[in-house]
Amino acid sequence: MSGTDWLILVAVVLLFLFSVFLAVAETAFVRMNRIRAITLAEEGKKGAARLAEMLERPEQTLNAILLFVLVSQLTSASLLGILLDGQFGGLGVAIGLVLQIVVFFVIGEVAPKTYAVQHTDRAALLASPFLHAITWFKPLHFLSRGLIGLANVLLPGRGLKQGPFVTEEDLRTMADVAADEQAIEREERKLIHSIFEFGDAVVREVMKPRPDMVAIEADATVEEGIERAIGGGFSRIPAYEETTDNIVGLVYLKDLVGRARAGGGKEPVRASLRTAVFVPETKRLAELLRDMQSRKFHMAIVVDEHGGTAGLVTLEDLLEEIVGEIVDEYDVEEPGVVRLPDGTVRVPGNLSIDDLSEELGTELPDEEWDTVGGLVLNLMGHVPEPREKVRFQGFEFTTERVQGRRIASVRIKRLAVPPKEAEEADATQSS
Repeated sequence: MSGTDWLILVAVVLLFLFSVFLAVAETAFVRMNRIRAITLAEEGKKGAARLAEMLERPEQTLNAILLFVLVSQLTSASLLGILLDGQFGGLGVAIGLVLQIVVFFVIGEVAPKTYAVQHTDRAALLASPFLHAITWFKPLHFLSRGLIGLANVLLPGRGLKQGPFVTEEDLRTMADVAADEQAIEREERKLIHSIFEFGDAVVREVMKPRPDMVAIEADATVEEGIERAIGGGFSRIPAYEETTDNIVGLVYLKDLVGRARAGGGKEPVRASLRTAVFVPETKRLAELLRDMQSRKFHMAIVVDEHGGTAGLVTLEDLLEEIVGEIVDEYDVEEPGVVRLPDGTVRVPGNLSIDDLSEELGTELPDEEWDTVGGLVLNLMGHVPEPREKVRFQGFEFTTERVQGRRIASVRIKRLAVPPKEAEEADATQSS
């Protein structure tokens, strides 16, 4: 071998070792997330702050890594081919090709990437200075952006302008897989899903509707107010003038008790009113929760688009959307979903459409109505009598109990008919 051949061999070995390092860096960076990097930085780990900074725009770093990987592997393959062709001719090129595939796959790809998976934190911190340098090296940055721009010209939709991203569905799937692999508990998985659903929900879906509100007339006496609050098991109730469409404030049980002990039991509760907070029924729960935390209130009156009272919502209602039902000694537990021996399902009329869809394993529409009672009422087009039936999406809904104009209980039966026949039978009713 000549001196030039030895230089080529050294270059191939160095490029191979560089490729091994790049494989470790790429895998560790992809597996690292910004929250973990921030945690490592708070622990004082060297290089973690740089990782957190790069993970704000991970596509910039990944583009630079991939460019280096491509250049390194292509250059080493070309140089190795030139070296072996000069030494052994065409046979040498064939041997070099097989050797390079085996060596690069086992030592240059599998081994370093496995190490990065097993030791993500250590590998990412080790590679962070190099990654930071290539990310912010201007000539390389412009070169990679130019090449990506050229690629986007050929891609439908001009590629991804914001780079890689993780969707809500990806995170939900990760939670499901983690629960299946027992990395997290089932309750933790359920909590993660509840948080996503909480972010999408609006006040109308969780409020206590106006007919269920416990309220007191503003001119009622303090003693009557105490009796009404204790009877309902509430520490605060709304006060109204004439009708509950005109809420004038909230009264706190502790204020009424204090006034009664001072001899004011016959005074009107109007003297003890506190300011009520009013929110639209379309307000998102996450936004309302932030308002309750910052403005320090626990109850809000929900108004509809016409300004009338739609219901009320409490801090407990919001928390229950995340952690599930919170039952105290004053709550009267109502029966939830009950599966009957004949295969039908009995559900309360105020059960949410989302919960019913999950229970039935289907997807019922919830754009126009939020509860089972609302769904059945809209399908029938009138206030039903008990035992009226309506078919919809392959199910038969039977009103079991009707209280006034409200559907209190519904029985649901899955129809044993082909899907096409079920669609034709949708929204037909009989008594």
